[in-house]
Amino acid sequence: MSDLSAHHVTIIGGGPAGLMAAEVLSLAGVRVDLYDGMPSVGRKFLLAGVGGMNITHSEAYPAFIARYAERAPQMAPLLRGFGADDLCNWIHGLGIQTFVGTSGRVFPTDMKAAPLLRAWLKRLREQGVVIHTRHRWTGWTAEGDLLIHSPDGDKTLRSDAVLLALGGGSWSRLGSDGAWLKLLEDKGVPYARLQPSNCGFEVSAWSELMVSKFAGAPLKNVAIGLGGGKPRLGECVITATGIEGSLIYALSAPIREAINRDRAATVHIDLLPSKPLDKVLAALAKPRGSRSISKHLHSQLGLDGVKAALLRELTPAEHFQDPAQLAVDIKALPLTLVKTRPMDEAISTAGGVPFEALDERLMLKQLPGVFCAGEMLDWEAPTGGYLLTGCFASGRAAGRGVLEWLNR
Repeated sequence: MSDLSAHHVTIIGGGPAGLMAAEVLSLAGVRVDLYDGMPSVGRKFLLAGVGGMNITHSEAYPAFIARYAERAPQMAPLLRGFGADDLCNWIHGLGIQTFVGTSGRVFPTDMKAAPLLRAWLKRLREQGVVIHTRHRWTGWTAEGDLLIHSPDGDKTLRSDAVLLALGGGSWSRLGSDGAWLKLLEDKGVPYARLQPSNCGFEVSAWSELMVSKFAGAPLKNVAIGLGGGKPRLGECVITATGIEGSLIYALSAPIREAINRDRAATVHIDLLPSKPLDKVLAALAKPRGSRSISKHLHSQLGLDGVKAALLRELTPAEHFQDPAQLAVDIKALPLTLVKTRPMDEAISTAGGVPFEALDERLMLKQLPGVFCAGEMLDWEAPTGGYLLTGCFASGRAAGRGVLEWLNR
């Protein structure tokens, strides 16, 4: 085994993956310099903590790993090495306690990201990690050295290994702009194009009434399904251009892929998931006398506000005269979505460096000594703590991969 203190590693990117890799390497005695293009590190991490820092999820491993869909086989070894319980114990080691919310999501007790990041950065600096902000990686020299643009001008760097943790392509103002794709492409590294994930979607057009009166209105206690899949319960938000929110984010990958394939995707909204179809039909079939259909819907089913407006928006007028057809609409209201919102609005992105371009250490096969971690890898997961857990786990795995490479 080599003397690791004699080795120097450069990390590009100061998000959770890059910082976790820095921790692994510095604990092993490696000299670590971390470079980030922004004025401070962890900016997207801090944004994720606005409204409550959902760090991971407490559900059992089989359900947890299934959240990574077709990339579950590649994410499984990373998460076995550093899963949800490991992440919670690691946070406790920073002096911050966690709790499990009613939905199974895990939060720091104060719900904030900033104290966690401050404690972590303090520990990293004590371990000898040197963090350089406002330093942007711009590629390689002909000799293979790293090119860094800094406030003091352009610099070239050489180290024993390089770890890239450059994020995806959303929220570019926080540093994740996907500019690294071209740099890797120029080196012959394959990639999958970046696409929005955990994002909102647009309809072809809402009526003026929907936009003026209901844009921004929450659609609560509904279930949404796509194709033959089991509808998911939750809530979302009507926007001026379409729909977004946690329930839509959970379905964003299959909706996006359906749009890519068919140019549109139709989801079905159950406006009253707690009421079976026969109960809805029985309520609608009751005589309404001189009352309007709107008042009938309200009195018999409690259907009003944005739900009633959405029913009016998406249901043919003649269906309101047919209780059987209207009951079906209420239980499976079709909404056609035609495109994603812009990638820069998305919470995360799909695409990036495919696992097939990496070895088991997360080192690029095309570029020995260069490792990748975090959201720049080609995987995606829903919100709920899965994204952050995946970033932490891949950063830890890549850091260990670098150690193995240095010890070869």
